[in-house]
Amino acid sequence: MTRNVPLTRALISVSDKTGLIDFARALASRGVELVSTGGTAKALREAGLSVRDVAEVTGFPEMMDGRVKTLHPLVHGGLLALRDNEEHVAAMVAHGIEAIDLLVVNLYPFEATVAKGAAYDDCIENIDIGGPAMIRAASKNHAFVATVVDTQDYAAVLEELDANDGATTYPFRQRLAQIAYARTAAYDAAVSTWMAAAIGEETPRRRAFAGELAQSLRYGENPHQAAAFYLDGSNRPGVATAKQWQGKELSYNNINDTDAAFELVAEFGTAKPAVAIIKHANPCGVATGATLAEAYARAFDCDRTSAFGGIIALNGTLDGATAEEISRIFTEVVIAPDATDEAKAIFAAKKNLRLLTTGALPDPKAAITTFRQVAGGFLVQGKDNGAITEADLKVVTKREPSAQELKDLLFAWKVAKHVKSNAIIYVKDGATVGVGAGQMSRVDSTRIAARKAVDMMEACGLSETPTKGSVVASDAFFPFADGLITAAEAGATAIIQPGGSMRDQEVIDAANERGLAMVFTGMRHFRH
Repeated sequence: MTRNVPLTRALISVSDKTGLIDFARALASRGVELVSTGGTAKALREAGLSVRDVAEVTGFPEMMDGRVKTLHPLVHGGLLALRDNEEHVAAMVAHGIEAIDLLVVNLYPFEATVAKGAAYDDCIENIDIGGPAMIRAASKNHAFVATVVDTQDYAAVLEELDANDGATTYPFRQRLAQIAYARTAAYDAAVSTWMAAAIGEETPRRRAFAGELAQSLRYGENPHQAAAFYLDGSNRPGVATAKQWQGKELSYNNINDTDAAFELVAEFGTAKPAVAIIKHANPCGVATGATLAEAYARAFDCDRTSAFGGIIALNGTLDGATAEEISRIFTEVVIAPDATDEAKAIFAAKKNLRLLTTGALPDPKAAITTFRQVAGGFLVQGKDNGAITEADLKVVTKREPSAQELKDLLFAWKVAKHVKSNAIIYVKDGATVGVGAGQMSRVDSTRIAARKAVDMMEACGLSETPTKGSVVASDAFFPFADGLITAAEAGATAIIQPGGSMRDQEVIDAANERGLAMVFTGMRHFRH
């Protein structure tokens, strides 16, 4: 079982013909007989290669629009036969079954068909049947058969043959089998996930998630944790699709924080320049401005200490002036839809800074499924794509918020969605001035955010704490009036929160007593 197997016959049937001709020609030059199907056989012949049709092997033509061509005992017998089993060998001789030593198959482009928004019937027609069946058969019989499902493995096969006198080794075939089974699993996961969505099944009996390795990481959150980055096949603009212009490879924490930063800044669209600075997946500063440089400066002022070594996300093209400002301190990653040549040249002097461009912003309202592992299972939910407008707000106090307060309240609410609970955000004139994140009690987050604003006052040389005249967003309701009272004592004049507490009236009364305006959103933004 563990012996080297000489490669004498290969069955090739591929949708993606990248590198096909060179690979097939290299096999043929090593004395390998080529067997193929449909378009693949046509491409090989046009390249001047000798090839046998599967129809010639089976004695049956391709039929039913190509749905039936390889589902035949003469094919599967050649893939599944145990060549050290006398009964199997006798059956091969009796039925004229020829052994297949190498299977090369990549599947119908189902994922790409779905990604381009094809109609239901078109997606169904792009579900491969014969390919997965052959892949599973050949992979099961990896004691004798090598299975290739990725074009990037063509070179490895040729190197294997050259290193082993035209044969494949058992460990090599094992590795290819593992890759092949992962590919069919990912393919079936894509089909089942698409079909669940297509028929409106929100909680299917079984869930499957799959990804393709993009990068092996040095370690995970901590050096003792192994880690890797996988792509899910979607084209959502972000860290997974970005082009990296400079700097060393992204780490696990870089990827996580960069994703958090870009998803946050996308909340502001492109109507006005916006910048978010992230540290440990929480924003330490978010702001808008007349220019990106101004927005960055205002975001940086919110917490100059935490911004050091942070991740910066912009909602527009990074320009030279903004790049100059960012370059003044150490920054891990900058991500933006695009960057000017001037900005790239400025960053080139910062060898450790990674610059990523994505071409676009992600849609914060898109319906996306997320999951998180727990002991013995995983939790699945829709991504928090909730959004509110001014029309959705319910004023619950005697005083209504002013026009500027309303702008700041809506700004603060967008930020609150991306802060770990319990989350409290102070905002003034389109910029955060204090962020309280991840505390077990809401009043503690309120106090911490106010304390951060005092730090901002001292760092920026302000005459008073910027919470004076600010607004406050709370990601969930105030269970008691103490959090609101603390915000009022810090100088806040308006509050935005979901409402829904048993003590809402107590909180409303406290707001009225202090002359605060307060609006309810009816929507919570817990983030854990």
